[in-house]
Amino acid sequence: MLTLTDSAVKHLQNLLRENDAPGKALRIYVEKGGCAGMSYEMKLDEPAADDFSEGRDGVKVVVDPASLPYVEGSTIDYSDDLAGAGFRIVNPRAVRSCGCGTSFEPGPEMAAGVR
Repeated sequence: MLTLTDSAVKHLQNLLRENDAPGKALRIYVEKGGCAGMSYEMKLDEPAADDFSEGRDGVKVVVDPASLPYVEGSTIDYSDDLAGAGFRIVNPRAVRSCGCGTSFEPGPEMAAGVR
């Protein structure tokens, strides 16, 4: 399960409207890299048949099966502050996270084998 904050939903609604992308979703995926070992990546994309999907108020976030163990239980937020504007992932299962909100160190219960 993923939780979307009101701010994330509102910004994603605007983003989909501005990009004329009504059928797309915010794809969250994980790659090796970043200052804490793993990084969250995001893009607007078409949902795939095997994606995990979480939606609210007409918007959808999708996660591929390989990335799901790394983000399950997270909260997706959007903020515009001194660190910059963007989606942030608050992951209670990460051992530590980077201040930018895009990099994390996976906890021991998270699966291995991401790209």
